[in-house]
Amino acid sequence: MIRIYNTLTQQKEEFRPIEPGKVRMYVCGMTVYDYCHLGHARVLVAFDVITRYLRHRGYEVNYVRNITDIDDKILRRADENGEPYSELTDRMIKAMHEDEARLGVLSPDEEPRATAYIDEIIAMIHKLIASGHAYAADNGDVYFAVDSFDDYGKLSKKKLEDLLAGARVDVQEAKRSPADFALWKAAKAGEVSWPSPWGDGRPGWHIECSAMSTCCLGDTFDIHGGGPDLLFPHHENEIAQSECATGHTFVNTWMHAGAIRVNKEKMSKSLGNFFTIREIMEKYPAEVVRYFLVSSHYRSQVDYSEENLAEAGRTLTRLYHALRGIVPAKAADVPESEHDQRFAEAMDDDFNTAGAIAVLHAVANEINQHRRDGREEDAKRSAAILVRLGGVLGLLQQDPEAFFQADTGGELSAEDIEALIQARADARKAKDFAEADRIRDELLEKGIILDDSREGTTWRKA
Repeated sequence: MIRIYNTLTQQKEEFRPIEPGKVRMYVCGMTVYDYCHLGHARVLVAFDVITRYLRHRGYEVNYVRNITDIDDKILRRADENGEPYSELTDRMIKAMHEDEARLGVLSPDEEPRATAYIDEIIAMIHKLIASGHAYAADNGDVYFAVDSFDDYGKLSKKKLEDLLAGARVDVQEAKRSPADFALWKAAKAGEVSWPSPWGDGRPGWHIECSAMSTCCLGDTFDIHGGGPDLLFPHHENEIAQSECATGHTFVNTWMHAGAIRVNKEKMSKSLGNFFTIREIMEKYPAEVVRYFLVSSHYRSQVDYSEENLAEAGRTLTRLYHALRGIVPAKAADVPESEHDQRFAEAMDDDFNTAGAIAVLHAVANEINQHRRDGREEDAKRSAAILVRLGGVLGLLQQDPEAFFQADTGGELSAEDIEALIQARADARKAKDFAEADRIRDELLEKGIILDDSREGTTWRKA
């Protein structure tokens, strides 16, 4: 039995999909006006792991993650760059796909773009106006009337009267109430726009996700996820407009990933502690970044620091050390074990990846013990379990040597290192131990550690 913390009810609940054996999940994706940052990586990796585990447990998952490819930020950035908005979004989408591929994030089953759903968005706005939940203003905008939905605030637990207290309406807006939000925005001079019954314009941000999610997954679906900053007002507004438009419950389970902090402060461009995914992966291998994100529960707050990334690298290295120099047994020959059961117990408890990783380290310790005892076949079977369970988290799928030798980042190429290892071997054979030690020290100074064994010498990054 999988139990998931539902933000709506603020408690863990037994997960019962609408259709037995099938899961329909929608996650708010990127607004593609810039490179993805560490907060985006947190959401991408968290819901990738959730999708992988649901499939591991036998569910057929339809995972939809949208792309917001039209909004104020996109138009401002395109104007600053002096380029069409579509060129900016195409470039950022390509970069996003590159980043997520390096992080081992699987592609969603569907990746709808807002600009491809303009007709569906207009149709939903029509329904809301016809049912009295929305109104067209004199300036060409269309607004959702928040006070027409009695359950407004049920996700965020905010009260409408508190939201209205002290709220102000911009002089350029034609809202009836400060809490009302835009469904359709009238186009300004020179802006990209689409024709509508209310004049040329473009959709508001919130209505985009309601239209895309219901078109892809139906009026009611199982899971809706996203980052912590989306809970209010974005997800709250999605609920209001979707349930008023369809007359049905919008989503059964709401999930939100935890926030990212940098050295215990909120990540912010104004504080100068804002990092893109690709900036971080210039310093650390992508799998180390993924391990860092996976090692904490998806709802917990994650503190990014050089020290924490370095520790993630060290602990992931220990897991790969257990697999080094061993050929795992065939997966089909290794039945489920006590480790699989403990792994499932952790992940069934609201996708507790921290507990699941503890199981990986227990398996790694078992491999090392088997090898010390000379039980190579047992070590191979345990290695197969480690690779199998690691794969559910998107980890430990590289050849260990590729992991240890990737991205040396120094002046020495792999060929240079191998040549020095051979020169050291020749020196040792000639009993010139001083020269052998000198070569070892030279490599160590350049961040390369040598590991000697009966089978020969291998190397890895420090």
